[in-house]
Amino acid sequence: MEVKKFKGKYILQANIRLLTGLHIGISKDDLEIGGLDNPVIKDAQGRPYIPGSSLKGKLRTLSEFFHGKVSNNGEPHGCGDENCEVCGLFGAGIKGKEGKPLYLRRLIVRDAMLDPKSVEAFETYLETKYTEVKHENSINRLTSEANPRQQERVPAGAVFQSEFTVNIFENDGTKFIEELLKIMRLLEDDYIGGSGSRGYGKIKFEDIVIKKRSVDFYKGTENEEVIISGAKSVDEALKAIK
Repeated sequence: MEVKKFKGKYILQANIRLLTGLHIGISKDDLEIGGLDNPVIKDAQGRPYIPGSSLKGKLRTLSEFFHGKVSNNGEPHGCGDENCEVCGLFGAGIKGKEGKPLYLRRLIVRDAMLDPKSVEAFETYLETKYTEVKHENSINRLTSEANPRQQERVPAGAVFQSEFTVNIFENDGTKFIEELLKIMRLLEDDYIGGSGSRGYGKIKFEDIVIKKRSVDFYKGTENEEVIISGAKSVDEALKAIK
């Protein structure tokens, strides 16, 4: 396979606003005595965040369903076709179909960090500085025995600051940045984190900024190009980039 020439990067930044509570948990091995049953993952400063691995994994799964490329054995799609929307954006492991190396793994997803100011307005109603505790109860259908539990969540209204990088190779045009935006739109109608079928994890992308940085930008001879500044929705960003 011919090596394509690297042309630069798209940098997409967006606020992720929670429309419902979010729970992305940690291993129960990390639980403290007297702590919550299901705590959320936090950074070293005790602030909840959305791991880039969680975002990227969900986006990839949605992309596979969208393009009809879900495998029967549960393995990630990996045809190795350089024109494949899934493999081209997310990669396909070390080798793709017929042992061809797949080097065009374009997408990088950063951890999305909480904007502390976004929870200040209702922090007096929260059980901790940044999170709420939702009390749930499951019922054993055979014995009718109740099983109460506490679920820690980041409350609706909180905002996380996200960043995505899409590498650009020759002849890519806007194909893969458009693909990312389409799957972000799908994610808005799905969920991230746990308990999504019970209403958790609905999000909206807001204040979207897309910049294009050419090879000359990294050489210091050219400024970055602002493609979109402050789009209020994914749909608005998609219309602007086409």
